Amino acid sequence: MSGAPSMLTSFCPVICTSRMDETRGFYARLFGFTAAHTTPWYAPLVRDGHRRHELALLDHTHPSLPEPLRTPVRALRLTLAVADGDEAWERLAAHGAVEAAEYGGRRHAVVVDPNGVRVDVVAA
Repeated sequence: MSGAPSMLTSFCPVICTSRMDETRGFYARLFGFTAAHTTPWYAPLVRDGHRRHELALLDHTHPSLPEPLRTPVRALRLTLAVADGDEAWERLAAHGAVEAAEYGGRRHAVVVDPNGVRVDVVAA
């Protein structure tokens, strides 16, 4: 697949949720995401910086989803790398994160979002 990586201009995971406001608040408080705009059924979240990061929330009942997929997320793991080490662990611990371990010399913490999505946070 020569040349394929240059074709990718963005990547945005979408979490289907029944908890829009709660989930938006979770990603804002813990990871600095802000809503680019919101509707009752969709919220694209962005985090600007050296590289722009995106995550979107979609009401699981929205008709844009095929009927068999109209359920809240059931299983998902996101891995987020952070540069602010100790500050990140303190912020995450205040929200119930558990420090999982150190793998390959990198410290990991785990926090679960309002939908049950496991967020593995690793020091970059």
